[in-house]
Amino acid sequence: MNFLTIFKSRSLSGLLCLVFSISTLISLQLNEINDHALNPFIVIIIAAISLALFVNRQQGIFLLSICFAALFSGVWSVLSLIHSLNADTIIGLDVWLFVSSLWFLTWHNLVQLSAIKTLNKFMELFLTVVIPLLFGSWIFFLWEVITIGMTVPQVLLPSPSLIWQVFDGAGATLFADFYQTFVRSAIPGFIIGSGSGFVVAIAADKIPFLQRGLIPIGNFFSAIPVVGIAPIMIMWFGFDWQSKAAVVAIMTFFPMMVNTLVGINETDKIDRDLLHTYATNYWRELLSLRLPNAMPFILNALKINSTLAMIGAIVAEFFGTPIVGMGFRISAEVGRMNIDMVWATIAIAALTGSMFYGVFALLERKITFWHPSMRKS
Repeated sequence: MNFLTIFKSRSLSGLLCLVFSISTLISLQLNEINDHALNPFIVIIIAAISLALFVNRQQGIFLLSICFAALFSGVWSVLSLIHSLNADTIIGLDVWLFVSSLWFLTWHNLVQLSAIKTLNKFMELFLTVVIPLLFGSWIFFLWEVITIGMTVPQVLLPSPSLIWQVFDGAGATLFADFYQTFVRSAIPGFIIGSGSGFVVAIAADKIPFLQRGLIPIGNFFSAIPVVGIAPIMIMWFGFDWQSKAAVVAIMTFFPMMVNTLVGINETDKIDRDLLHTYATNYWRELLSLRLPNAMPFILNALKINSTLAMIGAIVAEFFGTPIVGMGFRISAEVGRMNIDMVWATIAIAALTGSMFYGVFALLERKITFWHPSMRKS
């Protein structure tokens, strides 16, 4: 019973890392070690560190730093090995066992980082950025190992290293596509759709029959797929950015209108009655009470629209566009079987959409810091 208690109090990830490291050493001994085999010295280091993780209950910053150094060394060793293989060579069992041990070491490091409690805002921001960055890096590493180590055809799934080469060789083309889709189509449509949705929401709040008539229509138009709107907008506004901006404006109009209407009607009756005792008119009440109270809803609509804008602009380009744009690039390169170019375009679109969303998420934290959802327990 005491042995089980001691065993449960130790690091499970350290034990699993130790098991897979020893299994890797055994597999290396069973196979002939050559120029295309793992470095046994690196494997022994990982095994020793995993043993230290399992034995020591108190693990400080020094041991965590050693773990990260060993992890990076192991990752570099695996990447060097798989890139030295011939194109038709499949990696052996020893590499997969070693990759499994590296995963459990990564698991331990991420758990230790997540457990750090600090009052330093810079350190907190550092941990907020580093933890998802390390986890995402591991996903890319596993992607690289699987695609190269198992000789996955490039037309099915190119490796991250091949996709990175596209950024190096076709950077000008990718930037032109980004400018056409995001700067010329998504942003104007986002501004027009969100701005007009906000104005119409204020008008609908002022005029009751508009509110009763527009919300059902908004729900109806929100259910129309973008693939049905895009061809019509292209017929109306042509093949350039104007038609894509029109699609984005339609997609972003109703989320903003509905969220704004809900937000400005979420004020408490006692607050409105207090302003009425001071003979406050509609516009003064709107500006001093109802709009500030609606800011969480408005910013939530902006976050939703930031993702819809990129989706609408890219999908609309599938139906007709000048020979530039992310949607055009994806459609054209798929036909040419240049899947690495397709993935590079998708990566830029995802990164752009995430950063666009992040701007409004940060703005929400700064403006609506008073809202209960922004408070920390």
